[in-house]
Amino acid sequence: MERRAFLVSSGLAGAALAVPGVAGAAEPDDAGLVRQALSRLAVDTFSGLAVFVMPGPDLYSRVQGTPRPEPGGIEARAPQFLVEHLNRYLPFPDRLAVPIMRALMQGAGGLALPSPRDDAPGGVLGRVDAGLRRLLENDATVPLAPVVALLLNLEAVRVAPLAVAGPFLSPFARLRYARKARVFELLEGPDPTLVSLFDRHLPEPLKGSVSGLLKFLAGALLELTALGAYSEWAVFDPDTRRLRGRPVGWQVSGYTPSIDGWDEHKGYYQGRKQVTG
Repeated sequence: MERRAFLVSSGLAGAALAVPGVAGAAEPDDAGLVRQALSRLAVDTFSGLAVFVMPGPDLYSRVQGTPRPEPGGIEARAPQFLVEHLNRYLPFPDRLAVPIMRALMQGAGGLALPSPRDDAPGGVLGRVDAGLRRLLENDATVPLAPVVALLLNLEAVRVAPLAVAGPFLSPFARLRYARKARVFELLEGPDPTLVSLFDRHLPEPLKGSVSGLLKFLAGALLELTALGAYSEWAVFDPDTRRLRGRPVGWQVSGYTPSIDGWDEHKGYYQGRKQVTG
């Protein structure tokens, strides 16, 4: 029951239901189903995070309660930026991601998550449970981005239990702005219940360092999201090393590049030749 509460509250079971062909004749195997569900859940969760940092005219911003007319994090492709950079941020992300995923599966019931409904034999919830256990037992590589998404979603359900259902795949994306801020407040606090869970289940040398890890993670997520949203990443063509269009960050900030530089940055400010003091 604890594992199934984790699967539902984290949004993973719902994301599995959205995988194409999940109930068809050519349905993916259980481990394949979990991989696809984790990938979809990460993008949806980070869409909720992107608009938390840089709201825009999209549906995520409207559900959050802070829509704006100018383009925001979704238009800047900040969710895709986060997925790519979190998955490639550490040289061996499975050394961190797999132990955290195991700890969540073993002890997330202690977080007082909502109880899931009964699942029919052979149902998607049972398949996700089996597929996730198979991935972890085989020491398969688990990218970091989905694990971060699971953490955000579990905290989202603890802040607002009704977020377990609604629009989007992920509970975090369903939150209003103030409740997303509460999620980050818990992570930066850090959340003593979550820290206790990890300390019980994580192996050495991770045990005992979780509070610092969560605090670092919360700050890094916000900084990385802002970096992606205001960067040229979404329109940079690595083959030609040129931009394919005007970056969203430039539009929002009014920035106009100039190869000749700006008058304000040429010579001395307002004709001054020296300063004292």
